[in-house]
Amino acid sequence: MNGVGFVAIGRNEGERLELCLRSLCKESGCVVYVDSGSTDGSAEFARSLGVEVVPLDTSATFTMSRARNAGWNRLLARWPETGFVHFVDGDCELIEGWVPSAEEFLAANPQTAAVCGRRRERFPEKSVFNRLCETEWNTPPGEAKSCGGDSLMRRDALVAAGGFNESLIAGEEPELCLRLRRAGWKIHRIDKDMTRHDANILRWSQWWRRSMRGGYGAADVAARTAADPALGEVLFGGQVASAKRWVRGITCALAAALVVAVAGFWWAGLAIAIGASGALVLQAARIARGARRRCPDWRSAIEYGALTVLAKLPQFLGIRKYERDRRSNTEAKLIEYKT
Repeated sequence: MNGVGFVAIGRNEGERLELCLRSLCKESGCVVYVDSGSTDGSAEFARSLGVEVVPLDTSATFTMSRARNAGWNRLLARWPETGFVHFVDGDCELIEGWVPSAEEFLAANPQTAAVCGRRRERFPEKSVFNRLCETEWNTPPGEAKSCGGDSLMRRDALVAAGGFNESLIAGEEPELCLRLRRAGWKIHRIDKDMTRHDANILRWSQWWRRSMRGGYGAADVAARTAADPALGEVLFGGQVASAKRWVRGITCALAAALVVAVAGFWWAGLAIAIGASGALVLQAARIARGARRRCPDWRSAIEYGALTVLAKLPQFLGIRKYERDRRSNTEAKLIEYKT
């Protein structure tokens, strides 16, 4: 059993998908593309390259984990001798030289289930949100708790784990990696450029919905992992608690400031409001200082700190949506932010 097979997923990615699939076809003839109802000819283009296309059933709720599972299952059915499965998002282009390094690492480290490298943002100069993504992708090499949407996984580990949890709309990779780690496997990041990603987040509304999805997914994964003591770890628990604490704290402070001001003590109300605002600024500065080593300059670090703090609100709204859906037993649906 040997060789690398690829699974790409996407919907209406256009030129991004073309770059993605061409880069995969350069590496292997074992490529599966899972299309989630594209209307831009994505499936037809993939077929023109000789790529195996899996049209995802759009009558069921779409999740990226569901698409990835459909992809790797088709890959192994079509090419049963595949030893490693490489997942790539349809808005990413594989960087030449990455696959041999990743395959070599897995071959030399039999206890490692998944390896990933450095994801680069293709156009960080286009928007502050793209620069935010560039900083998010910049994580240190070494043993890690999880990988992202792009990674090379050992086939046997993936099969034994049963793949991704298809009901999750976000956070599916960390959840799978937690199960792999609890089964005795390791996850690694290596110091090698892996993919070029095109976030294409150009508007505040896109960033807002992306942050909401992050909050929803974090709350979902935190609740599921907390409910399973055998896993021994609650994923995203700190992130969920932080969003709740900051949003509720600032809301209470501003409400108190308004009450005090209306009561005639406007200077006290102003002082409370300034204090609450100052707390946000100090938190953003603290985050920016910590992120400086991951950023090319102070401007990017300050933007990262400010957006991380501002994201608490949409994350909180996503968490609240998850809690409402859970109480009403409503099925989770993907919160989309791309056009």
